[in-house]
Amino acid sequence: MSYFKILGFEKEPFSTSPDPEFFYLSKEHEIALSNTLIELRLKRGLSVILGDIGTGKTSLSRKLIQELKQRDDFIFHMVLDPTFENDQQFLFSLAKNFEINLVKNNAALPSIADLREGLERFLFQKGVGEAKTVTIIVDEAQKLSEGSLEVLRVLLNYETNEFKLLQLVLLGQLELHSKVMNIPNFFDRISFKYTLNPLDFAEAKEMIEFRIAQAGYKAGMHLFLDDGIREIYQHAKGYPRQITMLCHKALKTLVLKNRFAVDAKLVRELADEEIKSGWHRRDPLLERSSINV
Repeated sequence: MSYFKILGFEKEPFSTSPDPEFFYLSKEHEIALSNTLIELRLKRGLSVILGDIGTGKTSLSRKLIQELKQRDDFIFHMVLDPTFENDQQFLFSLAKNFEINLVKNNAALPSIADLREGLERFLFQKGVGEAKTVTIIVDEAQKLSEGSLEVLRVLLNYETNEFKLLQLVLLGQLELHSKVMNIPNFFDRISFKYTLNPLDFAEAKEMIEFRIAQAGYKAGMHLFLDDGIREIYQHAKGYPRQITMLCHKALKTLVLKNRFAVDAKLVRELADEEIKSGWHRRDPLLERSSINV
């Protein structure tokens, strides 16, 4: 039997997989999600969301996809790893994922000009002919090369007199900021810009309680004492991924050591074990970013 079932959960409460049903919408995540959805509905073109490692960008992208799936007027594709050998491969990947077949008789890849033309026809047909909103969501967008950003800039030029034919959402680590700032004609096209920061203590507590409830815990006993939550928050510095991982370890320890609640002492023991084993992260997690883009 899984440890979480022993404790009275129906599902694992602190999985690090980006399940949108377990995604806690902090104030900043809700601002980012709501504004991005508005930009998409208005067909404004380009939204960029930045955040340090572990601030919930991938989970936010899955929540966005969940929202788009509820609408039948959206056609969307998600790029999980935007690393490509060249611009031609990138354009071909986009065309392939939108099921635009430009390869004839097993020939070589279409030229860049043919790929752009094919994508433009597709965007016009879907956006104008069928009144669909075509959207590309790019996770790990800091991996985009300058050439790939230029490809996306050109695609954003396809528009009618009223709206952009392609909607683009980039979610990336903080180094994406310097990349887009160095390309003025790309930066100028950003309609919505936002930077996600770590959670504050109240949000961290709410996140833990939210995930416990989502996992089906109904017992009256509190598994996480307040001092334990505060210790988790201090060690994780407010980063959702680190909070999730610490909570998972803490609950597993309850079962393995036959303890009843996660308190500060237990969390400190876990932290000490990591230090002794050499797996403690020596460089501190980045503090709240002051970047405003």
